[in-house]
Amino acid sequence: MKIRTAQKKDYSSIVSLWKKSELPFKPLGRDSQKNFEKQLNTPNLKYFLAFENNEIIGSIIVSHNGRKGWINRLAVVPEYRNRGIAGELIKIAENYLRQEGIRIYACLIENWNQASMNLFSKLGYVKHTDILYFTKREDADV
Repeated sequence: MKIRTAQKKDYSSIVSLWKKSELPFKPLGRDSQKNFEKQLNTPNLKYFLAFENNEIIGSIIVSHNGRKGWINRLAVVPEYRNRGIAGELIKIAENYLRQEGIRIYACLIENWNQASMNLFSKLGYVKHTDILYFTKREDADV
């Protein structure tokens, strides 16, 4: 397995990975190719991709605001799960944040995603039941 940062040419393969992994996909908003390319040039944001035989088998987005780091869009194609790929991507994300001077890492996991909750718990992340998550969306595609 090889891991590298995403490039413009990876967009369609990343979308395919997200679909295979059953992640929500907003092609008219935050997940559009235009936004993807903009994000590639955004300071404090990295896409890391895992490859096997030149095919993308995993991805993770990591970002920070100078105080807290966020792990997003962790995905591994189903046939490659339970091989340590997600854990390796999380480790790379944490190393990137550590190099950026960030010492607190967070992720949001939907309540149906028990596999992700188990993985993050195993890696030392603590579930907070005392925090409520609020969003305000300009439209359904963001």
